[in-house]
Amino acid sequence: MSSSTIRREWFTRPIREMLAGAVATFALIPEVIAFSFAAGVDPEVGLYASFVICAVIAVTGGRPAMISAAAGSVALVAAPLVHAHGLPYLLAAGLLAALMQVAFGALRLGVLMRFVSKSVRTGFVDALAILIFSAQVPQVLGGGWMTYAVLAAGLAIIYLVPRITTAVPSPLIAILALTAAAIAFHLPVRTVADLGHLPDGLPRFAWPSVPFTLDTLRIVAGPALAIAMVGLLESLMTASVVDDLTGTPSDKNRECAGLGLANLAASLFGGIAGCGMIGQTVSNVKYGGRGRLSTLFAGVLLLVLTVALKPWMAQVPVAVLVSVMVMVSIDTFDWSSLRTLVTHPKVSSAVMLATVAVTVATANLAMGVAVGVLLSGVFFTFKVAGLLGVVSSVEPGTGRLVYRVTGQVFFASADAFVDAFDTGAAAGAPGVLIDVSGAHFWDVTAIAALDKVVGRFKAQGVAVDLDGVNRASATLIERLDKTEALGGA
Repeated sequence: MSSSTIRREWFTRPIREMLAGAVATFALIPEVIAFSFAAGVDPEVGLYASFVICAVIAVTGGRPAMISAAAGSVALVAAPLVHAHGLPYLLAAGLLAALMQVAFGALRLGVLMRFVSKSVRTGFVDALAILIFSAQVPQVLGGGWMTYAVLAAGLAIIYLVPRITTAVPSPLIAILALTAAAIAFHLPVRTVADLGHLPDGLPRFAWPSVPFTLDTLRIVAGPALAIAMVGLLESLMTASVVDDLTGTPSDKNRECAGLGLANLAASLFGGIAGCGMIGQTVSNVKYGGRGRLSTLFAGVLLLVLTVALKPWMAQVPVAVLVSVMVMVSIDTFDWSSLRTLVTHPKVSSAVMLATVAVTVATANLAMGVAVGVLLSGVFFTFKVAGLLGVVSSVEPGTGRLVYRVTGQVFFASADAFVDAFDTGAAAGAPGVLIDVSGAHFWDVTAIAALDKVVGRFKAQGVAVDLDGVNRASATLIERLDKTEALGGA
């Protein structure tokens, strides 16, 4: 890494970077605590993990300004393992998942993100915004009028202060001001202390206390694979969102390996595995985070708040943190996607809506993205298959039937290709010429279809000539030994 890159990623506008990271920290706290409960572990496990992951991935990750921590998607996968076997097996699964992620990056498989369409990414972002917002409702529901007043005051500060000054991020002002008010006036509202026990000290290195046996591997292998894939998917999706927001590219393969190293460290320090946090990342970018310092500071401040400043942190009203998360959800949602629903192609809109619907219904980001990618592939396959064209004519002078094929011939268009040839009408013709210079044969099904057509013409006693076969198609034909397709005996 060059010195100019180090300066740009670490030392450009350090004050702004740290302030942006601080906003991300306060947005992390309620989420991490909630996700820890969802995974069936103490809050300190998620908080330790988030500090370690932020600190490590700030150095090793491939996307500056991205916030990674203990995440809900990983918690959903982890919960059954914790309930069945306990925390030590989750830590072991985290170690194995981390090694898988490092291997994924080393094998340069981050390029697979190119198969995730813009419609799927938009659906992913919108669904996550909805999930973030809906997760805040239980935190304030039934809290009394004072809770709602603090929530309203927090939102007012967040959205009105920027009209006066942007020197300090307004969410920080809201948190500091309303926490001071809650302490000074003894406001009857829920605080961070009511969410769960905060850590009493620094995280300590510890190897997972599980037996190193095949039985242990059998128990953790499945969850580890799920944790690795879900974490990679959410992190790569988050990196792509930041790419779009900042207009700068990320190193997807480095991000995969970096996430693995971060999760490896988190598991060895008693924390659960994590991944990219899109809501907190969007917040970080919105308030000026562009480099690695914002990510590192977010992790360090999280540790300081939950350990060194624990008495103060415990008194922060939950309602003001909810106001920050409401802001995060509003900023995360791609509002332009609502306007373009009717102007974009129907297929693209359908993919986006399906991604949102599945993600929100299952609360599983990986499931939603998988459905979106699958639908994108199916719709694209049908579209490409529909572009196949076969036009017949009679060659002047010779009377031969000429079939000109254009488009892509593969498994989805093979039947249409075969049906386009009227082999019965060719009986008695002096010959048939199949011109495929405008076509490409992609797979075994396509070559089998071509072989079937040639065989049918020859069964009628009609000589067949094949013209315009490109090199790739010819190689495939030869490899499959389709001598009839090449015009052989």
